[in-house]
Amino acid sequence: MSPEGQVISVPGAIVIAALTMPRGEVFDWHEHPMHQFAWAASGMLTVHIGEAAWLLPPSRALWIPAGVRHRTAAASLATMRSLYFAPRTCPLRWTEPTVVAVGGLLGELIRHLARPELPEDARARADAVVFDLLHPMPVATIEVPEPREARAVRIQRELETDPADGRELAEWGRQVGASGRTLARIFLAETGLTFGRWRTQLRLRAALPLLADGLPVSVVAHRVGYATPSAFVAAFRRATGVTPGAYFAGAGQ
Repeated sequence: MSPEGQVISVPGAIVIAALTMPRGEVFDWHEHPMHQFAWAASGMLTVHIGEAAWLLPPSRALWIPAGVRHRTAAASLATMRSLYFAPRTCPLRWTEPTVVAVGGLLGELIRHLARPELPEDARARADAVVFDLLHPMPVATIEVPEPREARAVRIQRELETDPADGRELAEWGRQVGASGRTLARIFLAETGLTFGRWRTQLRLRAALPLLADGLPVSVVAHRVGYATPSAFVAAFRRATGVTPGAYFAGAGQ
């Protein structure tokens, strides 16, 4: 199936596509000529744009401007609802990826518009209300810049497999054949972050699907390398501006 899925609502200002994505299914890098509003009515989606990644529970969606390359994956079994807006007629002029809070009314309107038998006049009224309900939600993304140097890439792959691995650069260096100082220079030059900060970002990104699965914070903290839940929550708040609970609760609920 294409990234657009099954188009189930063609008339009107808003085109809606729907599909069910098994956990781990990926629509690799692509772009659309229309603005896209990517939302999971159930489950979780992950959208990658450049080096940024957004994990989208049902309480939030992502506005993806036309022409922006992105990669969409199911972080769990997900029911995806995508809305598409023609740039020429769309009243919104958002030029950057934008998180939108999805409250109960917006979610029900999207489901309402997904009805193929909906009369044209009713669809036009619902279209207008949808635009009224699209409000940006300030959310920081968890970015993990990827190194290109082969030895740093080996470290990244191992940490992605086991984010709790606590080895420092001197120990990694003995495995990959470089001094700790050399590796430190590589990570700073290629990611713009110190190794410690970069690893923190990687751990927090690894935590998102676990939190989405409903695992307790204490369990997630241990799995991604934090000695205590409070240390994990503090790091999460520093990176995103909110606690893990607030991140998934969203706004407008």
